[in-house]
Amino acid sequence: MNTNIWAKTILSSYRYLERIAGAIDKMVESSGINSRDMSGVAFSNNNILSLAEKMIDLSERKVKLINLKVLTENTLEMCGESFANILISKYLDGKRNADISQENNLSLRTYFRRLNDAEERFEQVLARKGFTYEKLDEYLKNEKWIMEVKNRLSLLRGGQELELSQTKLDRLAVS
Repeated sequence: MNTNIWAKTILSSYRYLERIAGAIDKMVESSGINSRDMSGVAFSNNNILSLAEKMIDLSERKVKLINLKVLTENTLEMCGESFANILISKYLDGKRNADISQENNLSLRTYFRRLNDAEERFEQVLARKGFTYEKLDEYLKNEKWIMEVKNRLSLLRGGQELELSQTKLDRLAVS
């Protein structure tokens, strides 16, 4: 099992949360606009109920993503400035490992040790907040795109970078 996998997953997902939430908003808006065109047989109670349920589900998904964003920000604050700076540079700003080590005047080996320590601290703070590995698996199991990020990260080795294309994000948002 890859160590710190949930820390890496949440941090890697952070920069995509607003885009996914925006895609959810567009789906809700589209559903609402399309509902006004319902008439005749398409206007049955079952269709209205299913449309309302879909819009509620999408809204609940968005709330979960916003909560994840706030959780990430609060957890970073509790990690301490030096750890938070490394995690922000790598995951939120998307900087390359070599660039971060150079900016901080660290050898690559020392940088990777500090990055690992920072990821461990992030995961420890999450656990203290009640978000253990098992809790996160349960909480985010229906967010297929986040589970995809987790699966991809567990396959990466060493300093490999994870990047999701906008097309991939759009596909994952509607799933």
